[in-house]
Amino acid sequence: MDQNFFSDYFAKLQEMNQLWWKELDSGKAAINTPLNKALNEVNLDDATQLIEKASAQPAALAAVQMNWWENQMKIWQNITMNAGDGDAAVKPAKDDKRFSDPAWENEAFYNYIKQSYLLYSNTMQESIDAIEGLDEKTKERLSFFSRQAINALSPTNFVTTNPELMKLTVESNGENLIKGMELLQEDIQSSADVLKIRMTNDSAFELGTNVANTAGEVVFKNDLFELIQYKPLTEQVNATPLLIVPPFINKYYILDLREKNSMVRWLVEQGHTVFMMSWRNPDASMIDVDFEHYVLDGTLKAIDAVADITGEKQINTAGYCIGGSLLATTLAYYSAKRMRNRVKSATFFTTLLDFSQPGEIGAYINDPIISAIEAENLSKGYMDGRSLSVTFSLLRENSLYWNYYINNYLKGNSPIDFDLLYWNGDSTNVAASCHNTLLRKFYLENKLVDPKGIQVGGVNIDLSKIKVPTYFISTIEDHIALWQGTYRGSRNLSGKSTFVLGESGHIAGIVNHPAKNKYGYWLNDDLGDDPEAWLKDAERQDGSWWTHWDQWLDSFTEAEPVDARPMGNDNYPGLMPAPGIYVKQTLPVEFDNLAEKAQDVEAQHAVEND
Repeated sequence: MDQNFFSDYFAKLQEMNQLWWKELDSGKAAINTPLNKALNEVNLDDATQLIEKASAQPAALAAVQMNWWENQMKIWQNITMNAGDGDAAVKPAKDDKRFSDPAWENEAFYNYIKQSYLLYSNTMQESIDAIEGLDEKTKERLSFFSRQAINALSPTNFVTTNPELMKLTVESNGENLIKGMELLQEDIQSSADVLKIRMTNDSAFELGTNVANTAGEVVFKNDLFELIQYKPLTEQVNATPLLIVPPFINKYYILDLREKNSMVRWLVEQGHTVFMMSWRNPDASMIDVDFEHYVLDGTLKAIDAVADITGEKQINTAGYCIGGSLLATTLAYYSAKRMRNRVKSATFFTTLLDFSQPGEIGAYINDPIISAIEAENLSKGYMDGRSLSVTFSLLRENSLYWNYYINNYLKGNSPIDFDLLYWNGDSTNVAASCHNTLLRKFYLENKLVDPKGIQVGGVNIDLSKIKVPTYFISTIEDHIALWQGTYRGSRNLSGKSTFVLGESGHIAGIVNHPAKNKYGYWLNDDLGDDPEAWLKDAERQDGSWWTHWDQWLDSFTEAEPVDARPMGNDNYPGLMPAPGIYVKQTLPVEFDNLAEKAQDVEAQHAVEND
C-alpha cells in the first residue's frame, strides 16, 4: 500500500470530523432532534417490556439460546472440517445480495463471519418471536429496529470484514477510501439531519431534457400547483380526458421518466388527452397549508380547468399513493357538498384509504414519535424531504441504503446514471400542517374511513358516498402501501371497483412499460372481504397492467374519438413549456425569487407564441 495512504486518509478523516462537529454545534445533527429522543424513549420502553416478559419465560429463551449454541457449533465444525464445500449451517436469503463475492463461501475466515452474523440475526428475531405477552405493535417495532441495528453492523459494511473491500483497498493503495471520503463529505453537506446517500449521478439528468421531457404546456398555476397539458401524439384522441394526481410528497415525473419508461408518453400515444398536476415544493411560508388545501385549491381547481379546456362535463382521474388518498377525499367532498360530480372514473395507484395496515412505516406510527415529528415540523414550517427520503430508504435498508454506502464510501465508486434513482433523490418537502394531519389523522387514528373523521371545507368526508367506477392497482411486494391494506380500503367505496395486483413493488410495479414485458399481474372479479382469498382465486396475466387499465378507461368513453385538442384555451392559456417551474425547485428550497422567475418564463413564452 502507498506510503502516503494513511496520511491522506486521516487528513480527510480530520476534515470529516470537523464538519461533523460543526453540524452538531449548529443543532443540525439528528442526535439533537426531538424525534431522535422520542425514538430512543420508545425503543427503551419496548426493550424494557421485552426483558420483563422474557424474565418470566426462562424456558422460551433457553430453547432459543440452545438452538443458537448448537448452530454455532455446526458452523465451526462445517468450516473447519469441510471448508468451501457449500455445506453451510446458515445461508443468506435468496434476495440477500450482500454475500455474493465467492470469498464469503470459499475462504474459511469470511465464511465463518458470514454464517455467525446470519445466525445472530436470525436468533435475535427468534428471541422476539418466542416471548409471549408482547402486543403486536411492540413486536413490530422491536423486529424493525433490531433489524436496522443488525444490518447496520453487517460485516459487509466494514473494510476489514468484507473480502471484496479488503482486496480493493490493497490493490488500489487505498484510493477507494480517499475517494469515498470525498463523496461522504459532499453528501453530509447536502443532507438534512440524517445522512442522505446519493444513489445516482445528479449531473447526468436535466428536467425537460432527458427526464420529464414529454412535450406539453403549463396551462394553469396557483400557489400550490401547476397544471400540465401534454401535447397530443395522435391525430384523434379519446373524448374523455385524463387527469393524474401525483403524490405531493414526491415529484410527478416518476410517471414521466425517459421515453422508454414514461407512463405519460405511453398514454398520449394511446390517444389520451393527459393532464398532470405538478405540486409546489413547500418552504417555511407554507406552514399553515393543510391537507384540505390540497383538495380545495388543488384537485378541485385542476378538475375544473381540465373540464373547461376540453369542453367535457366529466373526466377520468388517477391518483398515485397519497395523491390517490387526496383524489378519494375530493370525490367524497363533491358528494358532501352535493356538487355536480365532474369525475367519470377514478384510478388509484398503490393507494391507502384504510391506514390500519400501513406497512413497515408503522414502526414510526405511535403517539410519542408523531408528537416529536409534529413539534419539529412546526418549528421549521415543513417536513424536510431529505429526511423523509432517508426514512423510506431505510424501510429496505440493505438494498436502498447500505449498498450505496458501500459502493460510494468504501469502494469509492461514483453512482451510476439511473433516471429512477435520480427521481428518488430529487426530494420534496411536505408543508408542516399537512404532514402533521397525515401522520395523526390518517396513519395514527385512521380517520379517513370514519364517515365523520375528516372534514374538508366544513363538511364531513364519507368515502362510502363515492359511487363512480374505480380501478385499484397495487403491487405484491409493496412495503410502503401493503396491497392487503389497499384492498381493504377499496371496500369502503360504493361504486363498482376493479382490483388488480401487479408484480414487484411500489415504484417498479407501477412504472411497468408494456414494451419491457417484465412484470405480470393478477385479476379476480370476485371482490370479497378477505384479500388473501381474493389472491388465492386470482388468475395471473402476462404483460403490463397498463394495457388492461387502458381497456378499462376506454369502456367509459361512449363518444367517438375527437380531433386532437390544442394546448389550453382562452380561459387557461399556455403559460410556459412543460415541465414548468415548481418541479425544478430542489432542496433546500429557496423561494425568494420564484415569483420573479415564473414571471420571466411566462413573459418569454408569451413573446415566443406571438
